[in-house]
Amino acid sequence: MFFVKTLQDTLPLHPSYFGAHARQYITDLLYTRNEGRNTGVMIILAIIDIDDISEPKIIPGTGMAEYNVSYRAIIWRPYKGEVVDGLVSNVVGTGFFVDVGGLNVFVSKAMIPIELKYTVEGSTPSFTDNIDQTIERGSQVRLRIKGIRGEMGQMYAIGSIREDFLGVLMQ
Repeated sequence: MFFVKTLQDTLPLHPSYFGAHARQYITDLLYTRNEGRNTGVMIILAIIDIDDISEPKIIPGTGMAEYNVSYRAIIWRPYKGEVVDGLVSNVVGTGFFVDVGGLNVFVSKAMIPIELKYTVEGSTPSFTDNIDQTIERGSQVRLRIKGIRGEMGQMYAIGSIREDFLGVLMQ
């Protein structure tokens, strides 16, 4: 789900950047360091505006200064039970992997409708019902998130397409 959230970050500034344009360097550093970052809980999509940049504090022994910056950003945080669309990145015998932005979702065989069977035709593995549904690499699917796990800079989830209106999106 998408939110607008107020976040804070502490940014270091090298002494060579001290001067009239120090705040501009801090602003540029904030954007390059945080936009598109995956925190393991959420993904910071875009910084809307900067609320406050504190006065610098000198870090003893280094000569560098650090600034505390408060800013508002648009974030995406996936939740258990949320329905999302994604692109199949890999198909294996036990299920398939779907990329949903910065979230990697695994859909196991137990969470795939029983009509879809795993087949390997040529060199392309897929789940198909041999009528009109085929899940292969590059297919767009709609799934429900069943569980989420976050690590430093990465998010992983387990998904299901074993419900009504979920599965391959017709193209």
